[in-house]
Amino acid sequence: MSFQLESYLRNRTAQVADALNRLVPAAAHPPVPICEAMRYSLFAGGKRIRPILTLATVETLDGDWTSALPIACAIEMIHTYSLIHDDLPAMDNDDFRRGKPTNHKVYGDAMAILAGDALLTHAFQVLSETDMPGREKDLLAIIREIAMASGVSGMIGGQVADIQAEGKPTDEETLLFIHRHKTGDLLTASVRVGAIFAGASERELLLLTKYAESLGLAFQIKDDILDVTGDQEKTGKTVGADAALGKMTFPAVYGLEESKKQLAGLTDDALDALTQLNRETIILRSIADYLLNRES
Repeated sequence: MSFQLESYLRNRTAQVADALNRLVPAAAHPPVPICEAMRYSLFAGGKRIRPILTLATVETLDGDWTSALPIACAIEMIHTYSLIHDDLPAMDNDDFRRGKPTNHKVYGDAMAILAGDALLTHAFQVLSETDMPGREKDLLAIIREIAMASGVSGMIGGQVADIQAEGKPTDEETLLFIHRHKTGDLLTASVRVGAIFAGASERELLLLTKYAESLGLAFQIKDDILDVTGDQEKTGKTVGADAALGKMTFPAVYGLEESKKQLAGLTDDALDALTQLNRETIILRSIADYLLNRES
């Protein structure tokens, strides 16, 4: 099978952007300031990895990926909300995201907080309105997956641990908890909801979950490495910010070279899970390789 990942990512990114444009209130929709702020961060660029993983999983299981676009877009709204809040002065206090001034730098702290809140709540409105006739239980399972991955047992829990760990001695157990929940859970949910949408068997869901969990941790380790070695022009955010804040990262705990080894090992684990899936997995494999070698 001939497959060009660059073309695939470009096409899916554009299709996700078109769907987001339809699903999110227009900038002129009242109250205008909040809609402008929501759209500012939502359309500020980014790789759209999470929604693309949802669509790629549906496609891998021979499902109708176009019908899954609202679910994929809801995940991107939640991810964007988390970035807006993460950049706030009370959190990581970042000035740049994706090469542009962060939301609070443009709209102020209050509007940035509300823009994140609005994206989160709108995501669940979109999910509740997703058309899955006769499959209401599956839709409820999808909503539950995303809610759990986003909440106190998932991303929020990881964020809390991340804040509490700032400036403290490095601790492997805490580091893994932070990375698996702060980043990994929503990425894992992106794959799992695609599998549920496509009607995956129990075995397929298990293997795809193993793929996603390995990929999620690898994704965050790569971010940690790029914070040390990356080029700000390519990453679009301040390099060295984690060290400046005393964040607990893989390079801080294990060193740079060991972090790179663990990154490669986790990517191998993700690919190994796919070898056991009786499907054509070239899209998911190519995405894993891309994330391993990315520069931003």
